Amino acid sequence: MDARRREQTGWYFYDFANSAFSTTVVTLFLGPYLTRLAQAGQKPDGYIYPLGIPVDPRSYWAYLVAVSVASQVVFLPLIGALADYSRNRKRLLALFAYIGAASTVAMYALKGAAWLFGGVLFLIANLALGASVVVYNSFLPDIATEAERDAVSSKGWGIGYLGGGALLGLNLLLFFNAGRFGLTQAETVRISFASAGLWWAVFTIIPLAALRNRPPIRQPSPSKDILRTGFIQLWRTLRDLRQYPQTVVFLIAYLLYSDAIQTVITLSTEFGNQALKIPMASLTLLILMVQFVAFFGAIAFNWIAAAIGAKRAVMFALVLWTGVLVAVYAFVRTATQFFVVGAVVGLIMGGSQALSRSLYSLMIPKSKKAEYFGLYEITDKGTSWITPLLFGLTLQFTGSFRLAILSLVVFFIAGLAFLARVDVRRAIRQAGNE
Repeated sequence: MDARRREQTGWYFYDFANSAFSTTVVTLFLGPYLTRLAQAGQKPDGYIYPLGIPVDPRSYWAYLVAVSVASQVVFLPLIGALADYSRNRKRLLALFAYIGAASTVAMYALKGAAWLFGGVLFLIANLALGASVVVYNSFLPDIATEAERDAVSSKGWGIGYLGGGALLGLNLLLFFNAGRFGLTQAETVRISFASAGLWWAVFTIIPLAALRNRPPIRQPSPSKDILRTGFIQLWRTLRDLRQYPQTVVFLIAYLLYSDAIQTVITLSTEFGNQALKIPMASLTLLILMVQFVAFFGAIAFNWIAAAIGAKRAVMFALVLWTGVLVAVYAFVRTATQFFVVGAVVGLIMGGSQALSRSLYSLMIPKSKKAEYFGLYEITDKGTSWITPLLFGLTLQFTGSFRLAILSLVVFFIAGLAFLARVDVRRAIRQAGNE
């Protein structure tokens, strides 16, 4: 195996490592578990008081997610700027990965009324995950040529889904058989948290062993420390975005459709449970199925991109996303139909996300890879409250989950319209990559 292939193989495994946190912790177990801890610790007036602020325990998880999003919006571009000046991006990757993994392992200690400690651990772990992914993504232009970029990104996403799905399957097996192992379900959830952290830590060893450091293209001024340099460079990046108008148009498109994708993923189980009355046990199996289907979707869309180009492949995926939401609104009435839709979502989810990453990597200046991937990571977080808000308002004022789901079509159509305006070759030239 040549050096580049070795690096690519090692790079894939960071997706495999960190996806366990996203699936086991964030998607499935942590929200309901922290809500129960908050309810156990509520005062006689029915509220908990983080930082002295009265909060309904049922809203605690939503507020944590909002704070986590806000922290990433603030810090991820700065971390990207720092990474571009770093002589040892591997060390940065390791630092953020193991901070996140250690915080996740520490969730094993959450019991009783430890809702505040749990919230702090989640905020640390999620911010560390975002920071590590910024550094991780910045290696993509180094390890893959322009011709290889779609395939490498797709394999990374696909292997990530396999990693998240594999550990989730093991944890669900433990959860549903807690009694056989002499455990309570709460204990199995805590074990699941710790297992996700350990999985993240162990499999991060592979990319750290395989990837090579590259020298920084720009050196910080001797008169300034690297942190100050990072702030200055972040400001320059935001100011200089106007030099890359096609990249900006792509980021707007990605902001719109990625936000909608995340909302569909996040709220689909609520729709299945509340609107279709599907038991949560069945919905957890749906989440597991989607993880494995998404692996094949990421690979299949790489083939589609090879045939028609990455931009057209993403546009095709957005058309399918729109069709899925219309089908849910008009036709889906049974659990079987919902599982079929879930399989389609898995297929297009992996492809649309993987190809978006590789497409963006062509449109950014080589001297600012990590910095611009910091902007990429927050693009779908800076407004990630808009689509859930639209969903919630539609549901509140119409009482219809179907209309709430249909309302998200607006974001896929708007994202498709902006993406259609992106001239990829021109964006590559503007970024100095041609």
